[in-house]
Amino acid sequence: MARRDSSRAIKIANEVRRGVLYARVSSKEQEREGFSIPAQLKLLRDYAAAQNVTIVEEYVDVETAKQSGRVNFEKMVKYLRRHSTVRILLVEKTDRLYRNLKDWVTVDELDAEIHFAKEGTVLSRNSRSSEKFMHGIKVLMAKNYIDNLSEETRKGMLEKAEQGIWPTVAPLGYLNVMGPNGKKIIEADSELGPIITQMFEWYASGRYSLKELGRKAKGAGLVFRKSRQAVPISTIHKILRNRLYTGNFEWLGKRYKGSHDPLTSPELWERVQGVMDGRHTSKLRGSTHNFAFSGLIKCGHCGCAVVGEVKKQKYIYYHCTGFKGKCGEPYAREEVVEEQFAHLLKQLRFDDDVFNWIRKALRESFDDERQENAEAIKRLIKERDRLQQRIEAIYIDKVDGKIDDEFHDRMRDEWRDEQERCLRGIERCQTADDSYMDEGVGLLELAKDAHRLFEKQSAGEKSRLLNFVLSNCSWKHGKLTAEFKQPFDLLAETTAIAAQAKTAGMHDSDRFEKWLPGPDSNQRQSG
Repeated sequence: MARRDSSRAIKIANEVRRGVLYARVSSKEQEREGFSIPAQLKLLRDYAAAQNVTIVEEYVDVETAKQSGRVNFEKMVKYLRRHSTVRILLVEKTDRLYRNLKDWVTVDELDAEIHFAKEGTVLSRNSRSSEKFMHGIKVLMAKNYIDNLSEETRKGMLEKAEQGIWPTVAPLGYLNVMGPNGKKIIEADSELGPIITQMFEWYASGRYSLKELGRKAKGAGLVFRKSRQAVPISTIHKILRNRLYTGNFEWLGKRYKGSHDPLTSPELWERVQGVMDGRHTSKLRGSTHNFAFSGLIKCGHCGCAVVGEVKKQKYIYYHCTGFKGKCGEPYAREEVVEEQFAHLLKQLRFDDDVFNWIRKALRESFDDERQENAEAIKRLIKERDRLQQRIEAIYIDKVDGKIDDEFHDRMRDEWRDEQERCLRGIERCQTADDSYMDEGVGLLELAKDAHRLFEKQSAGEKSRLLNFVLSNCSWKHGKLTAEFKQPFDLLAETTAIAAQAKTAGMHDSDRFEKWLPGPDSNQRQSG
């Protein structure tokens, strides 16, 4: 019997598991800063060999953080869906796998065993709720980091706007061109610009609807520049509302005087706005009242929206719109709906002991991230110093007459730009740890205080809070049902477990052990 058990153990130990490998860099810049694809591939291949995993497919993406459609990520998802025997996914770390929250949901639905090699973490259906929760926190932090990476771009665009330069893609009627100072600007399109000007004049007369204007503009030759397809009515509407055509423009809520040539006068543009507003005034049935829960809830009977309405000029009631036909769900007072939302948020409440334990586990989980940032800073400082040596050397070559002034100035400016990139990278790495942790702890504090915050907020803030925490809200037979978004669903679950343990009189260490990572967690993962 012992020999049979031993043979079975050897067979299991020698059994080869099949998986896929995924590597990604979020920008060409990361390739230069040491987060290279070859480094990820080597790490993952070595990890697979140590874990006895046979890699059947490898997928690599090199894209910007905000660019939509990661081709090989989508191919990997389709492959895992088609091959039920391949249930292992190897990736370097959390932010290499997910670009946004939608990616998280997509991967979660695959029901795969995910190995984050650098983080030393394995997630599967059998993982503890605490491990899933910590993973959810990391996903949110990765998203926050991506958002921070795009901040420099936003700053540059704002700087261009303040200089009177339209900072993004030119709308129809204009073209993006290189200006005399080396910056991209917009100038009037000789082909489409005159048509845009004519459109404003036609519509200001009040004799044409948007549909008629669209046909008239099409006849005049208005088409998209690249596809040469006809311009739809929605785009016609945006053109007529766009102040950019007057020579001024709005960016991030502020108006700027543009340096480009206008295609219409401010007076004509204002006349067009008056015509558009006049046409639609009779169709608007909006209310000046800000209902806290409109747009959040669907009717549990027919799936239509549940909206607010003021009765007797002071009472707010919510009811089904009845868009699909008469609905039997009775009206509900706002106080009743609010009370049920508040009851849901109470599920997130936990005491200071639990909060401190989660925060401690969160900080420990980011030790590797901090170490990686420290290594990245060393690489960037080395690169910056190397560029400085080049700048000094090329100056000597200029003095000695080995190179001309034009070549010297061009290379010096190029290397200084590279130095600026290194400095920005150093700043990002120096602040990354704090931003990651601040966001993570802030998320916990939001959950901890959600119920109290909800009671004190205005209608608009209540709506924002509920949108952040809840999804799939439904009202049926006077009862509210909803789901917590990730990772708040895990937090609600583990908080309930902790509360039950406390009620049962367990010691802190025992009740935390039910859902926080224990000392044997690494052994479980490596095994």
